[in-house]
Amino acid sequence: MLTSLRIFAVNRQKMSSLYINNMCGCKITTRLRPSKPDVLLGKHYSSLPGLIGNDIKSLHSIINPPIAKIRNIGIMAHIDAGKTTTTERILYYSGYTRSLGDVDDGDTVTDFMAQERERGITIQSAAVTFDWKGYRVNLIDTPGHVDFTLEVERCLRVLDGAVAVLDASAGVEAQTLTVWRQADKHKIPRICFLNKMDKTGASFKYAVESIREKLKAKPLLLQLPIGEAKTFKGVIDIVNKEKLLWNSNSDDGKDFERKPLLEKSDPELLKETVEARIALIEQVADLDDEFADLVLGKFSENFDLLPAEKLQTAIHRVTLALTAVPVLCGSALKNKAIQPLLDAITMYLPSPEERNYDFLQWYNGDLCALAFKVLHDKQRGPLVFTRIYSGTLKPQSAIHNINGNCTEKISRLLLPFADQHIEIPSLTAGNIALTVGLKQTATGDTLVSSKSSALAAAQRAKRREEKQQRQSCEVERLLLAGVEIPEPVFFCTIEPSSWAKQPDLDHALKCLQREDPSLKVKLDPDSGQTVLCGMGELHLEIIHDRIKREYGLETYLGPLQVAYRETIMSSARATDTLDRTLGDKQHFVSVELEARPGETPSVTPVIEYAKSVSRDLLKDSQEAVENGVHNACLQGPLLGSPIQDVTITLHSLVIHPGTSATMISACVSRCVQKVLKKADKQILEPLMHLEVTVPRDFLSPVLADLAQRRGNVQEIQTRQYNRVVIGFVPLAEIMGYSTVLRTITSGSATFVLELSTYRAMNPQDQNTLLSQKSGTIHCKMLTVPELVT
Repeated sequence: MLTSLRIFAVNRQKMSSLYINNMCGCKITTRLRPSKPDVLLGKHYSSLPGLIGNDIKSLHSIINPPIAKIRNIGIMAHIDAGKTTTTERILYYSGYTRSLGDVDDGDTVTDFMAQERERGITIQSAAVTFDWKGYRVNLIDTPGHVDFTLEVERCLRVLDGAVAVLDASAGVEAQTLTVWRQADKHKIPRICFLNKMDKTGASFKYAVESIREKLKAKPLLLQLPIGEAKTFKGVIDIVNKEKLLWNSNSDDGKDFERKPLLEKSDPELLKETVEARIALIEQVADLDDEFADLVLGKFSENFDLLPAEKLQTAIHRVTLALTAVPVLCGSALKNKAIQPLLDAITMYLPSPEERNYDFLQWYNGDLCALAFKVLHDKQRGPLVFTRIYSGTLKPQSAIHNINGNCTEKISRLLLPFADQHIEIPSLTAGNIALTVGLKQTATGDTLVSSKSSALAAAQRAKRREEKQQRQSCEVERLLLAGVEIPEPVFFCTIEPSSWAKQPDLDHALKCLQREDPSLKVKLDPDSGQTVLCGMGELHLEIIHDRIKREYGLETYLGPLQVAYRETIMSSARATDTLDRTLGDKQHFVSVELEARPGETPSVTPVIEYAKSVSRDLLKDSQEAVENGVHNACLQGPLLGSPIQDVTITLHSLVIHPGTSATMISACVSRCVQKVLKKADKQILEPLMHLEVTVPRDFLSPVLADLAQRRGNVQEIQTRQYNRVVIGFVPLAEIMGYSTVLRTITSGSATFVLELSTYRAMNPQDQNTLLSQKSGTIHCKMLTVPELVT
C-alpha cells in the first residue's frame, strides 16, 4: 500500500528513501519510524508536513521550520457553528487529505472518537499539523459543548492565536461568549470567521453587529459576501479590491477565480468595496500610530494608492495588540472561502516569537515546555501533548517535572495528526509535540531539561527580583500557568458488574481522570460506593461509554444527582477533647474553635488562629489541624454536601507530648462538625444560566413553563426570526426540561445551560428538600433527567 516516494537532502547528503502509506504512517530507515494508529480511518492522507506536490525539502525544514513560519492556532465556537467542518476543509485544501470528510457521515479527521462520530459533536480537542504556503500550522479543533469547556481552556493556554467560528445566521451565541472570555484571559489574538453564509437566514450585517455588541470587540471587515443564503457565491477581498468566485460546478471548492474589481464590469461592487476599504484604513489608523503616520503623510490625498502590503502589516499589528478583530466570511460546508481564511491565519495571527512570555528570560534557551493534555494509549501508555516554549525536545532524553519534582525519560517523540502520529527525531521551540514515556506528568505541569536547569533559572529569577526590589517564591516564578479546573455540579454512583472487576474499574477511572481533570472520583463514606462527579449529563454519559468501549468493562450508573453545598448563617463555638491510650502511649488533644460566616466567598474554609494559641505548638501541629478542618467541611450537617463560605478560628489547642497527628486531626474534625451543627445552617443550590432560542410563535408557552420552574428571565433578545430568552433557573428545577421544551415548541427550540453560581435556597424550598431527603442513608438523591438538547 505504499503510495509515494520522496528523497530528502540534509546538509547536502542523501538520506534514505521515505515511504508514505495511505494512513499517514511513515517509514524512514534512518530516524523516522511509523507509529501504529489505534483507529484506522477510512480516509486517505497525502504526505508528511512539507511534502506538498513535488517539493523536495530538507528533513530539518519539515520537522523544525523557522519559528517565524510557525502558527499555533485553535478553532473555537458555539456548538454546531461548523468548527470541525471548517477544520476538515482546511486539511483538504492544505493537501493533507484527499477526500472531504463530513460530520454527518462520521468520517472527519479530528472527530475520531466513536462517541464523537455517533453524536456529530466534538468531545476531545484534536491536534493537527499541516503546511500552507511555506507556513507550519499546528491547529487544534476544540469542543463547543458547555460540558467540555475545560478542553477549550487547556488548549487556549498553549496557543498563540485562535479562529472564532460564528454561525452567520445566529451571530454570537452563549458558548461563543464563554470561549471568547477564555481567550481574553490568556490574551490570545484572534480572527472571526462568519461561517454558514449559505444558510437560510444568514446575515453578514447582523453577525458583525453581534460581535460589536456582545463581544465588545472592534470588527475589521476584510471581506464582504457576494450574496447571502442561497445566493452566496463568493467574497470580496476589501484589502486587495478583488472578488473571489467559486465555480458552482466544482465538487470540492478548489476551483475558484480571483479577479480585480473593475469600474466597467462591477461598478456597484467596486463602489461598495472602495467605501469599505476607506473605512477599514481609517479604523486601523485610529488604532495604530505607525500606520496613521504613514496614511496621513504619503497617502492622505488618496487612500486608493495605499499598498495592500502596508495595510496587511498594520492589521497584523492591531490583531496582535488585541485592539481589533479581523472578520472574514464563507461557507465551510459548501467549500467556499476557506483558502482566504488560511491566508489570513498565516498573515494576521502571530508566530511564537511574536508572543511575549516573561518566564523565557530565566532559561537562556534551555528547555522549557508545558504539558497541556494527556491521553492514554493501550499499547504506548500515556501520551502527553506538550507545547515547547524554548529549547529542543528529543526522544531518549530525561526531563525534569517542576510541579511533580520528579525526573522522567521521554522514550519517543511524535508529531500529532488527530489519532495518527508520526515519530520524529527532535522538535524545537514554538512547536507542539506528543511525548511517550512520561508516567507521572499531568495536565498543567512545567517540564525542563534537568533539576539543575530549574535551579539555575530560579537563581536568575531571584537576582532579577532583587534588582527590582520585589519578592516571590522561586518555584512559583518558574511554573507556567496551569489550567483552572471548574468544580463539578453533577454526580452519580458507578458500580462494576461484579466486585472482582472493581480493581479494573479503579484503574480505568484513574486513567480517565488523568486525561480529563474536570472528572472527579470519590468514595462515598456511608455506602462505600464509587461516585463520579462531572460537568453535566453528557460528560458523565461519555465517561460511562468510554469505560465500556476502551476498557471492556460493564458498569452501572446510579441516578444523576445535583451537587448541593452548605454554609452557615451565624457564629457558634464548641470544644472537644480526645483522650486515648493506644498500647503504652497516651494521646491527648483539647480543642476550642469558632465557626462564622465567611466575609468573602470561598469554596474551602478559611482558617485563622487566635493570639492565645502557642506559635511553637502550631509549628508541629498546624498541618494536622488544617487537615482536620478541611476533612470536616467535606460533609455538612444537613445533606452531607461540602461546606463553603465559612471561617474557622482556633481559640485553644492543648496537646500532650507524643500525641500523633492523626489524633489531632480527628479531634479537630469532630469539633468542627460539632460547631457546624450548632450554627444556623443554609443549603446552597446551583443556579444555572439558561439561554433558550425559540421561534416567536412559541415564546409564550416557554416563558410560562420557566415561571413554573422558579426561573428568573433577565431579557428577551431578537435573533433574526427567533427570540432568545436569557435568564437563570435552579438546576434542580430542570427536571424533564429537554422533553418538555421539545413538546411545547414542536421540536423547534434549543437551549444551553451553564453554571452561574450557588445561591441560598429560600426556607420553604429548603424544608421541602430536607423532607424529601429524610430517612435515606445516602442524602443526595435528587434525580435530574437529560439536559442535553
